[in-house]
Amino acid sequence: MGWKDALHYVKGAAEKKGFLDSHTEQDLHLPLGARIGGLIQLQKTPFIRAISNGSFIEMPTDAQSIIKAISRVNLNISGNVYRYYLALNDGLALGDGGAKEIFLQVYVNQQGEIGDIIYCSQLTRIIPETEEDQQLFMGLSGHGLGDVNYCLWREQLAELGYGTADLRAAFGDEEAIEYWRDAGDPEQEFVQPFKGSETRLDDAQGIHGLKQEIYYMPYRRQLKDDVTESLEYLFITTEIVQSQNGDSSKREIHVDFMVGIPVELERIVIQ
Repeated sequence: MGWKDALHYVKGAAEKKGFLDSHTEQDLHLPLGARIGGLIQLQKTPFIRAISNGSFIEMPTDAQSIIKAISRVNLNISGNVYRYYLALNDGLALGDGGAKEIFLQVYVNQQGEIGDIIYCSQLTRIIPETEEDQQLFMGLSGHGLGDVNYCLWREQLAELGYGTADLRAAFGDEEAIEYWRDAGDPEQEFVQPFKGSETRLDDAQGIHGLKQEIYYMPYRRQLKDDVTESLEYLFITTEIVQSQNGDSSKREIHVDFMVGIPVELERIVIQ
């Protein structure tokens, strides 16, 4: 299925504003010692290797190394998922002036051990305007988000501004790149997307933040790398904003396409 046509950590003010429904001691000790305003240092080797093998990931820059926000993603899975945002995009599609979102996603298992660490940069954001499109990207009709595979098309990436050389490195002579669902039984044509919520704090006092309902499915592909088994992820997330900065009248829906590559723990330092 290509969908070718579809282009707690603190109490205090956060609880008063209603950004956090609960608070745990664990939120005071975030993985990797992260904090808003912290500096993330990443070795560039994984990015150089991934990009040279056709990945759409964007090379981190010094200007995109400060943690601007931290969120906790609650999904119907074991363990916890955190996102450390290095660039934010609230509401706008990229063609409408929105900036590309960037975050480091950290998964912690039930034993409190850090598992996957994935650096993600936004490929695009779309606004599903019809009810049919919204159901497609929430997997509510038994297809769409949650299908066994997803295709990116060369023409789509060209429309997003990717140059000829980048497209050739990624696509070669092909017109599409196929990603495979990274969840559920690979023999099933469709599995229900993960459903949950994300609570994001944009400052340590909890004055600013965002709460949203999410429908999420990870896809992945093998990069063209004969030396190592390099993976590239495509995270597709439908986000329904419930409140921002305490204002529950701000409700909107959009779909984010995030490209991600795994980053080893020893290649990351947070100061």
